Amino acid sequence: MAKNKPAQSVVRNAAYKKSEFSIRERHNERLNESYHNADIDISRAHLNVHFCENVRLDDNEDYVIRESYEETFNRLIAEGKISTKGLKKDGSAKVFDELVFDVNTDYFDRNGGYDYAKSFFEEAYRMAVQEVGGEDYILSAVMHADERNKALSEELGRDVYHYHLHVVYVPVVDKEVLWTKRCKDPALVGTVKEVIKQVSHSKKWPRFKDGNGWVNSYSLLQDRYHDHMKQAGFVGFERGERGSTREHLETLDYKIQQDKARAAALDAVISDKQETATSLDTTISGKEQTVAKLDKKAEVTKKRLADLTKTMTAEEKVVAQFEEIEKIGHKRGILGGITIPDVMWKKIIGLVKEAFNSRDTIWEFRKSSSEQSFKITELEKRLKAKDAEKPGISDSMQYIKAKSRAPQRLAEVVADIMRKPPEQPERERTAPQQKRSTDLDR
Repeated sequence: MAKNKPAQSVVRNAAYKKSEFSIRERHNERLNESYHNADIDISRAHLNVHFCENVRLDDNEDYVIRESYEETFNRLIAEGKISTKGLKKDGSAKVFDELVFDVNTDYFDRNGGYDYAKSFFEEAYRMAVQEVGGEDYILSAVMHADERNKALSEELGRDVYHYHLHVVYVPVVDKEVLWTKRCKDPALVGTVKEVIKQVSHSKKWPRFKDGNGWVNSYSLLQDRYHDHMKQAGFVGFERGERGSTREHLETLDYKIQQDKARAAALDAVISDKQETATSLDTTISGKEQTVAKLDKKAEVTKKRLADLTKTMTAEEKVVAQFEEIEKIGHKRGILGGITIPDVMWKKIIGLVKEAFNSRDTIWEFRKSSSEQSFKITELEKRLKAKDAEKPGISDSMQYIKAKSRAPQRLAEVVADIMRKPPEQPERERTAPQQKRSTDLDR
C-alpha cells in the first residue's frame, strides 16, 4: 500500500441474471461453508451489518424467517410492484443488480475502524435507496467486516479488515403502457393506460450523448457518491474512477514482493535441508529413512516454488502493462486537449477490448494468487513440524566432531560400552511401608 496516498471513494455496479440469485446470496449472506477468498474470516461474520434484510412469516405464521433474494423478487412481481414485461424469456435477461460501495481500507483504519465504517456505510445506504427509487426494490444491503486486507495487515503487523457495502436491488424504470387499437373507446387509443415499474438494467443505466460526447451513467454515479458522502460530513477521500485498478495494482505489487521474500526464505531452507540430509546419509547409518523423507519433501517444495515463480512473472507483466497505460496521453495540445498518435490510439482500442475480454480471467487470477499464498503458509507450517519430528542433528554432529578429534579414544570408549550389558534405568525409591502394630491385631 502506498503511504501518504489519499483514499478514493469507489462505487461499482454489476448486473446479473435470475439464475445467479443463489450465487450472490450465498456470498453476501455468508451461507457457504468455504470460500475461494482465503482472506474471509468466517469467525467474524457476526460483525457484518445488515441495513436491509427482507423477512416473512413461516408457513404456520409462528415466527419470522429471512426471505431469499429470489423469493423477494417473485413477491414484488406478485404484488405488482415490479413488472418483467418486455424481458426475454430464455433466462438471458439481467433482472437484478448489485452496488458495491468502497473506500481504501486504510481510510477506515485511520478514522476509527469498525464503528466509523458502520456510520459511513449507513449513509451510503441512504444514497443507495435514493438511487434505486426506494427500499421496496432492495433485496439486501449488508456491510462486510470479515474480509482481511492481507497486504495492509502484513505491512502494519496486525490484522486489518476491509469494510465495504453490498446493495442488491431490482433496477426499475417507469414504463408507460398505451391503449391499443383493441380498446373499445377509439378516443383512448394511443393514450397512457398505466405506468408500470419495468425491470430493465439497460434503461436504468443508459449511455447518452451530451455536448462533450458519450457519457456513461456509472461515471455520474461516481460523482453523486463522492458528493453525497462529502455533504454528509465524511471527508479525507477523493473521487475514484469506476473500474480503476490502481489500488488493486498496489496491493498486487506488494504481494509480489512478499511472495519473492517467502520464496527466497524457502529456497534457503531447502538448501539447508538438502545439505543436512547429505551429511546424515554419508556419516550416520541409521538416518537413511529420514533423509529419504526430507529429499522427497524438498522436491515437492521445489515444484511449488517453480509454480510460484510463474505466477509472479505473470503478475509483474500485468503491472508493467498498466504502468504503460498510465503514461499514454500525457502530452497536451495547444488547446489543452490530449494528443494521441494514430498508432497509439489503435493500441489503446486493442487494450480496451483485451481488458473487457480479460475481466473474468483477472478475478480468477486474484483467487489463484490468494490460494497460492495460503498454500505457502501451510508449507511453512509443515516444514516447522518436520523440524520438530526429525531426530536431533546436533547430537549426530557432536559425534562426528568427536570422531575427527580423537578417533582412537572414541573407538575404545565405544568398544568398552559394547562389551558391557546395557544400563538399566534407576528405579524410583519409594517410602518404606510402616509396620503394622502387633498390638492392633490382638
